[in-house]
Amino acid sequence: MKTRIFNLWYSFRSSYWFVPAVMAALAIALAIGTTTLDEALPPDVANRLGWLYSGGPEGARTLLSTVAGSMITTAGVVFSITIVVLSLTSSPFGPRLLGNFMRDTGTQVVLGTFVATFIYCLLILRVVRGTDQESFVPHLSVTFTYLLALMSTIVLIYFVHHVASSIQADSIITAVYRDLEATIDRLFPEQQEHGLKELGPKEVAEALPARFEEEGWPVAADGSGYLQAIDLEGLSSFARDHDLILRVHCHAGEFVAEGATLVTAWPREHWDETLVKKVNDAFIRGRQRTNEQDMEYAVKQLVEVALRALSPGINDPFTAMTCIDWLGVAVGRSAQRKFPSPLRYDEKGSLRLAVVPITFEEIVNAAFGQIRHAASFHLPVFLRLLEAITAVAPHIRTDEHRAVLDHHAVLVARTGREAVQVKDDREAIDACYERTRHALGKS
Repeated sequence: MKTRIFNLWYSFRSSYWFVPAVMAALAIALAIGTTTLDEALPPDVANRLGWLYSGGPEGARTLLSTVAGSMITTAGVVFSITIVVLSLTSSPFGPRLLGNFMRDTGTQVVLGTFVATFIYCLLILRVVRGTDQESFVPHLSVTFTYLLALMSTIVLIYFVHHVASSIQADSIITAVYRDLEATIDRLFPEQQEHGLKELGPKEVAEALPARFEEEGWPVAADGSGYLQAIDLEGLSSFARDHDLILRVHCHAGEFVAEGATLVTAWPREHWDETLVKKVNDAFIRGRQRTNEQDMEYAVKQLVEVALRALSPGINDPFTAMTCIDWLGVAVGRSAQRKFPSPLRYDEKGSLRLAVVPITFEEIVNAAFGQIRHAASFHLPVFLRLLEAITAVAPHIRTDEHRAVLDHHAVLVARTGREAVQVKDDREAIDACYERTRHALGKS
């Protein structure tokens, strides 16, 4: 349940309607509150308090109509600018970064401010009465209109600055890294102990009963889509309640086709076909990948920016090197964290759940592998890859992680020597490679 709620909250944050809708609801509540106070205040309150609006019904209507019209017009302009920005940035940085822009709280609040002010003015406008029989001017409510209009002006200035700064390459890359950093902290909250070996697929297979796959019951997916999250706590509780051992065959980020095996349940005699839907409900699928439980996707967002920067059409190695710098920071951060065990036990110590393990090697492959292939003849990119590995070296706490980095350093140096033709360039790669090996303790 917790995983599903978090996934729902993630989808809300990635929309342009949630924050404006909340702010519109607050505007309705504010309008009801201020008009209720206006009806309770004495008629001459505007004369007693000099800071309240003291005009008549016609002036109040004109003011409210002007502010409402300007707000809805400005909201349309802001929305148009936002769509243009999304279109312009999707080409050089990749369409998968659009989700990061849509999660930008600043833009959502700007849209919500104008929409909320517009709704507030409409609601106040309907209570202004100025006939021969009855006259009522909500002085407090109209005064609040001044404040909302002033706040909207400040928000508009902020929006112009925010858009101009957010579309810069360095700002985009930094924002993507912040999402990646949050993903690392969420998935790997504990610090890694020195020398503690992480469990891999071999250890997972050894922990399962003999002939597990042959005697287990395969549970098929009842739909297709990308796995956005897996409710592991729910699966563990389910396995405990039905005295089962469940092995999960996929991880968050994979595309699962209908009919593919999600889990294998063991033993068969404890399984019931009516339980298929409960297992499927633990696998949250969607049309696209998210970084809720998928760290590799968060890494590949930075990699995609680097790959597009290295493409012949853009040819911007400086942006690629900036991505490598932040990828190095992310790899170093993950190297210091304890990877969650793929084996989950109940209170009695019985194995209940075995999942696909997340390994440091997969993270490093995702971060540096494709960039190394795309570096082509860009000598500075090869050097920056080696420098990034050197920067990660002090954070390594296990020999297995050190071997992974050393392997990638060898690949980068070898690919760089084959790509460049000038002797001095090869010597620069060799010198940088030796510094990397020294940092890894290999020389």
